[in-house]
Amino acid sequence: MTYPEALNQLASMGPELRTDKTGGPPRKFSLDHIGALLEALGNPQRNFASVLIAGTNGKGSTASTLASISNAAGLRTGLYTSPHLLRVNERIRLSAGDKLAEIADDDFAHSFTRVDNAANALVEIGSLPHYPSFFEILTAAAFFYFSEQKVELAILEVGLGGRLDATNIVEPLISVITDIGIDHTDYLGDTLTLIATEKAGILRDNGVLVTLSQHPEANAVIGEIAVAKNVRGVDAARCLPPRELETGHRAQGPGFRGLSSPLAPNRYDLSIDGEILHIDSPLAGQHQQRNLALAVATAIELRTNHGFAISNAAIEQGVRATEWPGRLEWIPSRKGHAPLLLDVAHNPAGAWTLRAALAQLPEAMPRTLIFSCLADKQIDEMAQVLLPLFDSTSGDPARVRDHVVLAPIQNPRAASVDDLLAAAHRLDVPAHAAPHLPGALAQAEAITPPEGVIVATGSVFLVGELRALVLAE
Repeated sequence: MTYPEALNQLASMGPELRTDKTGGPPRKFSLDHIGALLEALGNPQRNFASVLIAGTNGKGSTASTLASISNAAGLRTGLYTSPHLLRVNERIRLSAGDKLAEIADDDFAHSFTRVDNAANALVEIGSLPHYPSFFEILTAAAFFYFSEQKVELAILEVGLGGRLDATNIVEPLISVITDIGIDHTDYLGDTLTLIATEKAGILRDNGVLVTLSQHPEANAVIGEIAVAKNVRGVDAARCLPPRELETGHRAQGPGFRGLSSPLAPNRYDLSIDGEILHIDSPLAGQHQQRNLALAVATAIELRTNHGFAISNAAIEQGVRATEWPGRLEWIPSRKGHAPLLLDVAHNPAGAWTLRAALAQLPEAMPRTLIFSCLADKQIDEMAQVLLPLFDSTSGDPARVRDHVVLAPIQNPRAASVDDLLAAAHRLDVPAHAAPHLPGALAQAEAITPPEGVIVATGSVFLVGELRALVLAE
């Protein structure tokens, strides 16, 4: 199978999450299917050590930082994340010098073909009731590729939940749980207790958990399950910055046209086992300090108790070299237009995180919001957090040049423009409508002065589509 043929096959499988709106009920998840598929492939997941990372927000940032640290330590490292921004290859990355490079097209086609052949054979003999899901196929392809490439350590981001996620078929050295919030309620439940229970499904008997204290409801669930499984807990709190350095600052000046991001960088020193660790991360936002702490604490745990040679110098270098686009990503002005701030905030917790980051921008900076999301997300809650910050009728003189532009995403699960406009109307926030994201970007560039900023958020798919448009210019 060629690379284009593999992509066509994936496209024919539809969205990763089947919902009633796409013509069928939600898929029932089970580890039996991915287990049978991997068994037919020779259980490639048993040929490398792994760290498994679950959570609602921050697991991708934590995974990318930890993988960069592992790579800087000279370990042949694999990184598996989801979803992707531009190309499906982004999900599967491998050590390539001082960076992690996405899987080559030919290698993707090869791995995909092997998995596809195995899946079809299993269906034919009745060992699988149906062809595996989009995510199961990609997960198996990633594990097959990592095994062939003789990966020493794979950093794996859970796709959805944890307990029944395809990635949970591995036996991780360490389980990491990032911040938990309300999301994917159709699959995981509508309370923090239910969702945290699913996330804690990645814990193993007598295993290791790296985490941080969070919402008491989530803490209670994780703690009860950890105790029942005799899990050794590692508190990443010692890898957080000193309290006086935790808060961000408001940037000064009339504008930042053509300059780097005005958002406060994460630069601080940690004292770890009597040594100073210099943290200098390209990931902006105070919230990233928690993700950085989890990544650093996991690296130290790998060094201390699992025999991996990860020096403090490798931790510092890996943190500096981390690449994770679309997360408070500042794209400087182009062709005289205002700069663009991209963020994949796709649930209320992510929206609050973005709101905190926007508070660092100069008060008088004109702002235009491009917003869209999926129909199965909490549209009203996200709108309540973000849209009032761009309300030109609020009476705040600093906001009179602000705008909101709404447009649908190219995705079967996308919220309609009417739904988005209705959410803005309920808040009494003026909003423009665009027929699609290219039109929304054109509108935003036309109405935002060069000294302002265009903020685009609400979905990974929105950021991916806009990022592709901008980078193509």
